[in-house]
Amino acid sequence: MNIRHSFSALAAILLATALHAEETKPVDTMPKMAYGLMLKQGDKLIFSPCRDRSYAYVEDVSADGSVTKVLNSVGLDAGKRLYVELLGVLEGTQLRASAVNMARVEGRCQMPGGKEESWRAAGNDPAWAMVAGGEHVQLQRYGKPEVALPYTEFRTEGNVTRYDGAKDNNKLSVRFEKTLCRDTAANGVFAWTATLDLNGQVLKGCAWAR
Repeated sequence: MNIRHSFSALAAILLATALHAEETKPVDTMPKMAYGLMLKQGDKLIFSPCRDRSYAYVEDVSADGSVTKVLNSVGLDAGKRLYVELLGVLEGTQLRASAVNMARVEGRCQMPGGKEESWRAAGNDPAWAMVAGGEHVQLQRYGKPEVALPYTEFRTEGNVTRYDGAKDNNKLSVRFEKTLCRDTAANGVFAWTATLDLNGQVLKGCAWAR
């Protein structure tokens, strides 16, 4: 056989094999966090990813349709546009959603926190906000100085996630429980209920993963 023809035949076989491998590449079925805006049109749930002009139809694959129930509880069924963070599998124009990390009415897109943020939490009466990740756990309270403690990995056991830290005269204990938390002031719902204890002062609110 002519050498040139042999190389051509081999190249054709390799190309066909590569194309077949690409066509049969398995879909990544590991749920990941999807960030974007959502609204309801007719009986369809439409999801538009942050910083992307595409859209996807949402299929609720959660137990007992819990994702849809949570989103409806903050106004999706009433026609409100939501900012949502959903755990799910995005494939083409379909998002199979299995859990809600957070949902807020008319909220703005928030991209993942990366190494600088692992958790956020906030509450009211008194107003407070916490950001955890990178090197610090930072707690802000209305009318009081910021508290910053060294960050260590939050420990999760079952449905409870904890953090304990101390620096100078401050001692902070954080407890997140995997139960839905509704914040009427923020007009939203979050996946975790938060309880913080700073030097004996107890702060309650909601938390969500970043």
